[in-house]
Amino acid sequence: MAAALLAQAPALPLDDAGEYVAAAYIVFVLLLVVYVGIMAAKLARISRELEELAALAEGKEQGARSEEQRAAGSTEQGARDGDPVGAGEGRG
Repeated sequence: MAAALLAQAPALPLDDAGEYVAAAYIVFVLLLVVYVGIMAAKLARISRELEELAALAEGKEQGARSEEQRAAGSTEQGARDGDPVGAGEGRG
């Protein structure tokens, strides 16, 4: 049914409008390229920031582990030296 309507519709003359249609398509494609460029830059920035945050979190995690190991080592050292305070802390 739609094909029948399109077949009966008169064709629009594009004598002068053809240049404007081409210009409109060019502007549209340029805007699309600019938009994609902006989104790519934003994605790269977010990815870089995410990597920095992951490295920062990993560094803090490793720092906390090393502090726990130092604390555990000091209580074990105190238990070996006969320190009554450190002796009970080494056992859980």
